[in-house]
Amino acid sequence: MSVSPSTESAADPRRVRAALLRKVAGSPEMAALGAAMARVVGMASSDDRGTQDLTRYVLSDAALTKRILRLVNTVRYRTASGMAVTTISRAITLLGFDNVKTTALAMLLVDGLAAAPADDPHARRVRVELEAALCASLVGGELGHASSWPAAEEAAFAALFKNLGPLLVAVHENERYLEVQALAAAGEHTPGQAARMILGCGYEALSEAVLDAWQMPAAMARVQAPPPDGVLPVALEREEWMRQVAAFSLDVARLLGRTHDPAGTPEAQGLLERYGIALGLDAACLEALFETVASSLAGLLQSMGLQPVPRLERRDGKEPEGLPNVLLLATLGAGEAEEQGVHPSGKPRNAAELLLAGVQDVTQMRACGERKANEIMLAVLETLHQALGFRFAALVLKDVRTGQFRARASFGLEDKGIQDGFAFPSAVPGGARDIFHLALANDADLVITDAHAPRIHDLLPAWHRILLPDAASFVVLPLVVGKAQLGMFYADRTVEAPEGIPPDETALIKALKVQVLTALGCAPGV
Repeated sequence: MSVSPSTESAADPRRVRAALLRKVAGSPEMAALGAAMARVVGMASSDDRGTQDLTRYVLSDAALTKRILRLVNTVRYRTASGMAVTTISRAITLLGFDNVKTTALAMLLVDGLAAAPADDPHARRVRVELEAALCASLVGGELGHASSWPAAEEAAFAALFKNLGPLLVAVHENERYLEVQALAAAGEHTPGQAARMILGCGYEALSEAVLDAWQMPAAMARVQAPPPDGVLPVALEREEWMRQVAAFSLDVARLLGRTHDPAGTPEAQGLLERYGIALGLDAACLEALFETVASSLAGLLQSMGLQPVPRLERRDGKEPEGLPNVLLLATLGAGEAEEQGVHPSGKPRNAAELLLAGVQDVTQMRACGERKANEIMLAVLETLHQALGFRFAALVLKDVRTGQFRARASFGLEDKGIQDGFAFPSAVPGGARDIFHLALANDADLVITDAHAPRIHDLLPAWHRILLPDAASFVVLPLVVGKAQLGMFYADRTVEAPEGIPPDETALIKALKVQVLTALGCAPGV
């Protein structure tokens, strides 16, 4: 049975549009979501700095870290050796920088909608739109990987945002969402026309307005506009290609949301007729795309602890009675194993197990020919930070141009000034030796359980006492080959760590150092 639009919304759609924009883009919660998503979109992938920034961003969110690691350890991505991946650095190597960025965006979107009302019908509607957005991003990613357009990976982001309008309306204006659905289901209006009548603007225009409010790149907002009707020609500009991909991706997502076997259906044939020439697709390519995206979506939902929405719920907008609430966005961690215990210092009690997993990870990276020194060092730094529970960990390398040791990468503190400030000269005027120069000169791994002890405090340089005044315990792991002092790993806590580092953990840390030194030896000039 169709539902007619309410008198208020039909009579004054402009008022509805203004109120809707204030709610979906202007609230503090939505503004925070937009800022987080804009930050991820803005991360450049052209150099090692981008990888470091993405790794640090993921590690700053424990839930996001778990989900990325769950994803990379699903059957689709599991390594040939069968060993579990335990570091985000390794996950980025296996999944790809852009895949991890897209996944992080998708998970931000999921978490940002955790406050949706939990009544079953409403929650299912939100889940249908959310799953369509996630599926569209996977379609866009596949087309981006196969494209020769510059920065084609952004197609995944554009496709994810293509369904932002319906998704946010489903979350924040459920009654309006139902009115649009009912008006379109009556058959006299397209979904776009129905949205304009009820909301005062089409869903694409709403998505574009929200992205503008979130200060996303202007091009990302512009490509939300629908392409012309009919058969689409090959795009002459990247932005037009992105617009085609975003529209196609959502159309594919809607089709996959209605049926488990879309190949050969009239809808699939319609997609080929409209998009085939523009995107270089034939029936075989489209069928392979359906299979790949369906598999990827299953893995993505699994990594988030979500079950796919049953297809039966989506036919003609009807919802069967008595189905369980499958949203559960506020309890994504439900059913996970309880966290391992930690010492009062914050060090995990299973540190040896985590260190061993890190050693295996790094060993496999090198065995597979992934010998880029910076990737190896980032993976080791991440392992030390996570496995031993440090609040701040830094990789410090000698800059041959300035004669200084400087932190080149760090995890644990968002303040970039900390990493930039972690620098000291390779030679101290007057020959005075502090704790860092002594460790380097003697190639001695130091475990300082109480940095406030007078004899230790006296050996701390002034720059360290100013930069990290609350460091109560720390480790220094020099990287020395022969007489060449290459740098060190540094990591600290704000509390004392009387448990120290037992022999089994010490052996694993030394094994990690050997991997780094070997990688540095294979990369002269680092």
